[in-house]
Amino acid sequence: MYLLGPIFIISFHIGCLLLLVTGLSLGALLWAIGLYLVRMLAITSVYHRLLVHRSYRAPRAVLWIGCAVAASAGQMGPSWWKAHHLQHHRHVDTAADPHTPLMPHQGWRGLWNSQVGWLLRSSFFPDELPADVEADPVLRRLDRFHSVPLLALAALSYLVGGWMYVAAFSLSTTVLFHGVATVNSLAHVWGDQPFRTDDHSRNNAFVALITLGEGWHNLHHAFPFAARQGYTVRDGELRLRPDPTYRFIQLLQRFGLADQLRQPSDDTLRQRAHGSTPQAVAP
Repeated sequence: MYLLGPIFIISFHIGCLLLLVTGLSLGALLWAIGLYLVRMLAITSVYHRLLVHRSYRAPRAVLWIGCAVAASAGQMGPSWWKAHHLQHHRHVDTAADPHTPLMPHQGWRGLWNSQVGWLLRSSFFPDELPADVEADPVLRRLDRFHSVPLLALAALSYLVGGWMYVAAFSLSTTVLFHGVATVNSLAHVWGDQPFRTDDHSRNNAFVALITLGEGWHNLHHAFPFAARQGYTVRDGELRLRPDPTYRFIQLLQRFGLADQLRQPSDDTLRQRAHGSTPQAVAP
């Protein structure tokens, strides 16, 4: 079933051509934007910070619903997503990293590989699936039938507004895919490195903007468990950066749907900080 992932991603790129026929009304544009934001938030707050890194604790229902919404983005199911992301962390910026922009090629070829090319490589298939996700029957079934939420959302789009809304859905899904991919591509090439890591992860404000806070990627690689990633260092002082995903997690906490938010202390953040900012890798 994992073979369907690249097929659907490529298909929705092609589906954007429907816009040449249908056009895009204001309602359809708002539909596309809404789908982008909701599904991006599900990927960042549930797939990434809850399922993979356990940055906070949430009831099973929150995890299940959040993963179903994230799967509707067409970026595979929970077992695949966690396995793939952990493989990235284990082998970051080496030849075994499934989507690094630095190996085996740098420059524009490396960016192409990390943005799109990895879809068509054997590394698309994880080495092994995470035991904790596989032990959950709901998540395991959702992983195997990861295309069902995606197709259901496409059908809903058609019921809401016909082919124009299907075109808007395709546009939203395509832009969403590339938005998430910039975390692995642009945020390993451009930006600053306020915290010491053994890789090329960067804090990139543009990526943070389009991914609701995931672009503070250097902080994430320094402290993968952190529920809040929006930190940098200026003049030796910690500075907060916008992190909408963290704000959403706080909202869940306010309604009793999240607790035990994990975060390094300010002293720990300062200890990991360094004063110099390396130059970006030129494409």
